Amino acid sequence: MTILNHILGFPRIGFKRELKIAQEMYWSKKISKSKLKEIGKKIRIKNLKKQKEMGLDFLSVGDFAWYDHVLSTSMMLGNIPKRFINSNNKIDIDTLFYIARGVSTDKKSTNPSEMTKWFNTNYHYIVPEFSKDSVFNFSWKQLLKEIDEALLIGKNVKPIILGPMSYLWLGKTYELNFNRFDLLDKILDVYKNIFSCLEKKGIKWIQIDEPILSLDLSSEYKKNFIYSYNYLKCNINILLTTYFGNISHNLDIIQKIPIQGIHLDLISGKYNFADLKKNFSKDLIISLGVINGKNIWKTDLIKYYFLIKKILKYRDNIWIGSSCSLIHVPVDIQQEKKIKTELKTLFSFAVQKCYELYLLSSALNKNKIDLLESWVLPLLSYNQIIKNNTNNNLKDKILSLKKKDYQRKNSYKIRYKKQKKKLNLPILPITTIGSFPQTQDLRKLRSNFRNKLINKKEYKKKIFKIIKYNILQQEKLNIDVLVHGEPERNDMVEYFGENLEGFLFTEYGWVQSYGSRCVKPPIIYSDISRSKPITLDWIKYAQSLTKKPVKGMLTGPVTILLWSFPREDISYKIIATQIALALKDEIYDLEKNGINIIQIDEPALREGLPLKNIDKQKYLSWAINSFKLSVSSVKDSTQIHTHMCYCEFNDIIQSISDLDADVITIETARSNMEILDCFKNFKYPNSVGPGFYDIHSPNIPQKNNIIKLIKKSMKIISINKLWINPDCGLKTRTWTEVNNALKNLVSATKKIRSNIS
Repeated sequence: MTILNHILGFPRIGFKRELKIAQEMYWSKKISKSKLKEIGKKIRIKNLKKQKEMGLDFLSVGDFAWYDHVLSTSMMLGNIPKRFINSNNKIDIDTLFYIARGVSTDKKSTNPSEMTKWFNTNYHYIVPEFSKDSVFNFSWKQLLKEIDEALLIGKNVKPIILGPMSYLWLGKTYELNFNRFDLLDKILDVYKNIFSCLEKKGIKWIQIDEPILSLDLSSEYKKNFIYSYNYLKCNINILLTTYFGNISHNLDIIQKIPIQGIHLDLISGKYNFADLKKNFSKDLIISLGVINGKNIWKTDLIKYYFLIKKILKYRDNIWIGSSCSLIHVPVDIQQEKKIKTELKTLFSFAVQKCYELYLLSSALNKNKIDLLESWVLPLLSYNQIIKNNTNNNLKDKILSLKKKDYQRKNSYKIRYKKQKKKLNLPILPITTIGSFPQTQDLRKLRSNFRNKLINKKEYKKKIFKIIKYNILQQEKLNIDVLVHGEPERNDMVEYFGENLEGFLFTEYGWVQSYGSRCVKPPIIYSDISRSKPITLDWIKYAQSLTKKPVKGMLTGPVTILLWSFPREDISYKIIATQIALALKDEIYDLEKNGINIIQIDEPALREGLPLKNIDKQKYLSWAINSFKLSVSSVKDSTQIHTHMCYCEFNDIIQSISDLDADVITIETARSNMEILDCFKNFKYPNSVGPGFYDIHSPNIPQKNNIIKLIKKSMKIISINKLWINPDCGLKTRTWTEVNNALKNLVSATKKIRSNIS
């Protein structure tokens, strides 16, 4: 039998972020709806043609999304929150954007749906909302249009649909005494309708994504899983797709459902292939995810050639694919003109990963391993590059670390008193998370400096001018703890990578984080160290402009690691420790120069948590220690902040406490402070700054609503340990939005303070 190849999804942003640009132009009313749709179609057609050109056996459709694929699923199922349904019940692309971003008119503001992390990635999705009277119907038929587009390019079209069980798991219900499974039959009926439409179009295979199979599922979920897929039995072949972990613990589900194929992620999950031989029927197609969909290094195709050859001895119905969707990697390495050739040949972006699948399937089908040798050769030369760049002093330093190197001198109780005396802050101190608006002029300034159109002296002078403006604006607003606004930073991870040894950068290595938000992760290719101060000049200057404390702003070791593309020859633990030691030197310099509050952001801490319970503690141990190592030598009077956003904290609240940061700021505004519930049952010992302003929506928070949220927080968190802040940085907002929102935030806080006094 011929081994077929396929991917689980292709990046949707366009080769040069065309979708992001079009979205933001549409939102600002610079292009029409028809123009936006035209650009989206061009991106989809180009993606399909590129997949065909690279030799894929299937054209994958349904991987495109106007914001995120979970929200697209909600639209497809007709699951629209009531507050977004208009008088004529019309559902269109504007409905989708309203759900994602909120909508504001002269008469009222409607809050967007919640947003959170997609499993253990930096991709975000809009959380589906469920209620007793939720209505489901197949009214948004974008998928059918995309299938028609694909059928004009190739006959072997494979639609991708998020599975009903994962969709239910990803959503939220805000009603008491309501079981979301009461909605299951309604949802399954829509899926049946969709399958029927696909069958009429001649579709032979559907990819149904059920990533929750990597989780430890309850008996209720297992029971309903089996029920659902028996209910959905149809004439189209179903490839049940799993990723982000091993599913061996849920094989009992697979054995009881009528599917024709199963996809296994061999990158994130380790499998005993003897068990797979025993547990899967011979008729079942097994798709092996052997091309890493979350990292950009070339695949050792020879390694997988021999592995698959072993499997073929007892099973010949094998496909090969990417481990997960390729939305987590950049589009095409060939766009990169500034990376040295010897390094460039080490990497494989989405287009190249498609080609890797073609190469591997060709070698297996023709029984010719020599087809792979030239592709793999650069990986062998990388070993020599690493050997030449190994920092032996750093290696010895890590080996010599002791338990005391991960601890601050005294407990929070002692530190709190010293910080209170040193900083003399008012009750309910107001601060922001770090960044201020990144205007078009500011981006142009950085671009001009990067392209050597202005010299360093001129660049620094102009950045200082922006910092001065940021400080003056905050003082006018009467904010208590100021920030310099981060005008010198393109991205919170990329900026630090640019100023540390061991990182490599791309021009077009963009990856979607959510909606139109794209990030450009740096590549970690050798040992990491710090040769000079990174933030000191900017923070010192900002502090010289005011008598109020200015926070030093750093990105934490776990976030720098997880929001980069890390090397694969050493452990994450070692990489995080290298970064922590570099940050420790930076923190020492800030403190030595009179910076008394330092924020080390760790928004990726929860994201890196393994999906299976058995693996979680090992990760949390080294992740927490890397943060503690970076701050361990600061004085008691120096206040350490950290920030986390858009994730579920309940299952790691003890670990967050173990970080021992003096103040933690978190995202709560978008969920109506729901995340604070975890503080009811857990006596969090240190200070907390819940987010009182959802910065990802253009809506301006109203003073009365902020007052309500502060009062709600005061019932759970001691007033002496409560901080007031937005839920994230303000770089994506305009100055008009920021000023209006922060005015209301300050006014609301003053109102509460006056009532207390």
